[in-house]
Amino acid sequence: MSSNLTPLVENSDIGYDKQIFDNVIMSTKLANTATVPASKMTTADTFVGKRVVDREGIRYGKVKHIHINQDTLKVTGVTIHQGFRRDYFLDVDYIDKFTTETLLLNTSPIRTSVTVVDIDGHKIGKVKKLHKNTQTGDLESIEIQDGLIHTKVVSKAEIWGIGEKIILRVTKAEYKTLE
Repeated sequence: MSSNLTPLVENSDIGYDKQIFDNVIMSTKLANTATVPASKMTTADTFVGKRVVDREGIRYGKVKHIHINQDTLKVTGVTIHQGFRRDYFLDVDYIDKFTTETLLLNTSPIRTSVTVVDIDGHKIGKVKKLHKNTQTGDLESIEIQDGLIHTKVVSKAEIWGIGEKIILRVTKAEYKTLE
């Protein structure tokens, strides 16, 4: 038997020989940390609790969770906590960057319970539900509650602006005639 082969030991339970493997202690160290500056390395838990703000200075709540794809280990989005039972998911496409205290958004997100106004600023109702494409996850339309029980679905194309309020491209009178 050559010296580089692992010795065999009989296993009395099954009557066959099995190999004995040497204890190999494996450790992992942060490789190539010299190529990534220390100022660019952080842990996901440092983001939790940071304020979420868009370019207009509108505050959307605080970061509750960071979502990471298990296969690619890339950030896919964040859960934002906006108060009592008001959590929502923001895709990574909304994220501009993290600062030491804030998550900055590059665009304002459309969320449920946000006031909807017409092009002249007259209140129409509130966003009740977001309708997204099941394949892509892209927003297709919003459902607006404009009374106690009455709702109307409006296409994404009818949205003029997004911020503290959702602004539609139509007047209140034109909104009432939409199907």
